[in-house]
Order: sequence, then structure tokens, then C-alpha cells
Amino acid sequence: MEQVIESKIKPKEKKNVMDFVYKYGTFLTIILLVVYFSIASESILTKDNIITILRSISIVTIIAIGMTVSLTVGGFDLSVGSVASVSVGIVISMFVWYEQNTFVAILAAISVAAVLGLINAFMIVKVKIPDMLMTLATMFVYQGIALTYSKGAMISEKMIMPNGLVAPGEISGVFAKLGKVPWIIIIMFVIVILVHIFLTYTKHGRYMYIIGGNMEAARLSGINVDRYRIIAYVLSAILASIGGIILASRVMTAEVNPGAPYLMDAVAASYIGLSIGGSGKANAIGTLFGAILIGILQNGLVMMSVPYYAMDIVKGIVLAFALTLTYYRKK
Repeated sequence: MEQVIESKIKPKEKKNVMDFVYKYGTFLTIILLVVYFSIASESILTKDNIITILRSISIVTIIAIGMTVSLTVGGFDLSVGSVASVSVGIVISMFVWYEQNTFVAILAAISVAAVLGLINAFMIVKVKIPDMLMTLATMFVYQGIALTYSKGAMISEKMIMPNGLVAPGEISGVFAKLGKVPWIIIIMFVIVILVHIFLTYTKHGRYMYIIGGNMEAARLSGINVDRYRIIAYVLSAILASIGGIILASRVMTAEVNPGAPYLMDAVAASYIGLSIGGSGKANAIGTLFGAILIGILQNGLVMMSVPYYAMDIVKGIVLAFALTLTYYRKK
């Protein structure tokens, strides 16, 4: 009799433990990392270092928020890093090559990104190509567009143009401030809050979640599924573009394919965010905490003098852990 009762209790206890880990595992991991790195280095919790961490995750968070929007409709956008690269090249070239003001430079970059998002959406929604395969293809296409536009070279002030003359334009002081503290951190938080409000408290955001949960049921309930999927991919591209613009402001040049290194971190942050609070769905707040976890991890590893080439191993393990929690829960 006792063995029967014990066999009934243990699976329930196991389930409760896994539910707790699923809901609060990311928070616990952040706390454990802070404690561990605090023991290893006293500077982890200083004001300057906290600002450094927030600044370092700002661009990743903005790009990851774009990926989060595509995840809400059951999609997946691998082209966000390449879209960011295109935006970096366009916004810097508007200043350096064409002597445009800040408004025109930013508008040009976002407009091109919106078109790239529409191309993704059309091929996925109308042509019915699977999102992962399509955005994998456009990741390379957009990366090629960025390289072709810059002719495979870095775009910067006082660069030598193909005609042998010096580039006439200068990057505006207003634009330069966007990539500096506190503006880069403020912009990140504003975007997270706005997207959180949009997805959580508006009918359009709720429709996106319904589509991501069951596309056919959403269609039968009268929701214009195709329109919201298109909106999701366009928003994903626009947010990736904003991330690229902030990156351009931070480094003040357009390097070769600058957005590529942010893709893996954006994927990790958005998927880690799925488990925040046990929601099981993509959400802006969760993505922010996912980026914070990655930021603390990278910062701590740097303080411990871990070689940069080994950091991807640790980030990959963290992503695998997040995916394990997510798919265990679904199972």
C-alpha cells in the first residue's frame, strides 16, 4: 500500500519541480551567474559594469524583439542580422555619401528594411515557402545586398570614394548620441515596453498569439491570418533595422556585414524568453531577460579572461538548455 502511494506522489513531485524550473529557471540562472561572477570578481555588480552590460545587450535585445514578433505568429526570421547589416550601410551612406540629415538617413534605412520584410512575408505567406527555409535564403541574399551596396568595403567619414575623391558628408551629432549611454539603453527599454503593450494589451497582439497557437482555428474564427503574418514579418524587419541603426550610431561606421554576429544571440534571447514565467510563448519581457542572461554571461566570461572563441560554446549550451525546457514543457 505504501509503495502504491509513493509511486503516485513521486511523479507529481517531479512534475512540480519541472514546472518550477520551467517558470523560474531563467531567473535562477541569472541569480546564480551573478553570485558566481561576484565571487570571482568584485566588479560585476558595480554601477559602471551594470551600465556596460545594459549597453552591450541593447542592440541584441532590439533585434531579438523583432524575432520575437515573428515567433508570435508561429514564424521564424533568420534574416534579422542581414537586415540590420543593410540598415547600417544605408544609414551611414546617407550621411557620408549623400550628405543627408538624420531624419532622412533613418527613414531611408527603415523603409528599405520594410521592403525586405515584405519580400519575406510575400514568399512565406503567399508562395507558401516554409519560414525557416525562406529566411535562411534571404539571410544570404540580404547579406549580399549589404556587401554589394558597400562594394565590400567599410563606409566611413573621409573615406576614399571609387572616383578617387574624399567622401563629402559627415555623421550628424544628433545621430551619434543614439548609440551612447543613456540613449542606447533608453531606446532599448522603450522598444521592449511598446512591443510588450502591443502584444499583450491590444487585440492585434492577441490575434497574433492566437495565430501562433492554432493558425487554422484563427482563420475559422474570422481573423485575417495572412495580414497579421505579413505585419509580423514587416515589424521583425523594421525592429532589426532599428537595431542596425543603433549599431551604426555606436560604431559610427558601416563595417562589412556588421549585423551577422547578432543573429545567434538574438535567437538565444528570444527562445530563452519563451520560458519566462511559464508562458510558453514569445514575449518581449522574456526576450529582455534572455538578453540580460546572455549579457551577464558574456561579461562574466570576459572578466574571467575566457578566450572570445570559446564563448559561443557556452552560449550554445545556454540556448540548448532553454530549448530543452521549452520542448519538455510542450511534450
